[in-house]
Amino acid sequence: MDLTGNVALITGGTRGIGLAIASALHAHGARLLLTGRSERGGRSALARLDGGPDIAFRAADATVRADAERAVDEAVERYGHLDVVVNNVGGATAFATVADITDEVWRETLSLNLDSALHTTRRALAHLLPQRSGRIVNIASVEGRDPDPGLCAYAAAKHALIGFTRVLAKEVGAYGVTANCVCPGPVETDWFTEQGPRAAEVLGTDYPGLVQHFTDRTATGRLTRPDEVAAAVLLLASRAGAGITGACLPVDGGMTP
Repeated sequence: MDLTGNVALITGGTRGIGLAIASALHAHGARLLLTGRSERGGRSALARLDGGPDIAFRAADATVRADAERAVDEAVERYGHLDVVVNNVGGATAFATVADITDEVWRETLSLNLDSALHTTRRALAHLLPQRSGRIVNIASVEGRDPDPGLCAYAAAKHALIGFTRVLAKEVGAYGVTANCVCPGPVETDWFTEQGPRAAEVLGTDYPGLVQHFTDRTATGRLTRPDEVAAAVLLLASRAGAGITGACLPVDGGMTP
């Protein structure tokens, strides 16, 4: 799974799962461009990764088409080409049932999880298809396979992202480009710790109850770690994963078949 000579763009690459993916890909030789909304977060990520000129950061909101496209172009301008795109931007902007969700939350959640992937992927294909090689990895969720109540917008977005990925795989496979999803279960990140109490409230429990709800559904009896998600992305981004496309790889401790 050597990525020496490869260039990877990771959206939302400055914290949590995205930062773990950046660390794994860089450790195996990839040069990186990370994006995120926060300049401060970008500086922190660069300091933690300590990759010198092989890792760069660009402040960008991937839900904004111009930002997403400029990030792709910058990766090519900086390193000369692009090989791997990891669409990691996503999340739940709020938690609500179908009966209670607002139009604003619905649209924000779909934009965060879907528009971001579309804007980045579409621009990346302008570079990947002519070179007849590339890897696109979209970070979906167990909620796109086996959803929980109270997460209607997030679950809908992740189901759609999986469908988007499967269509994409069929469209680009003949060009030597693969497209896959990784579907993590609940992951031990600062985002989960911050947002968990809000999700717990919608489910009628507290934060410890939420953790128990998820771990009871696993075979491992624990939450997933960011490095475990990163390992799956590394496989799909590498030459070793060349035969895998259109797949939805669960990294959820056995929550889903």
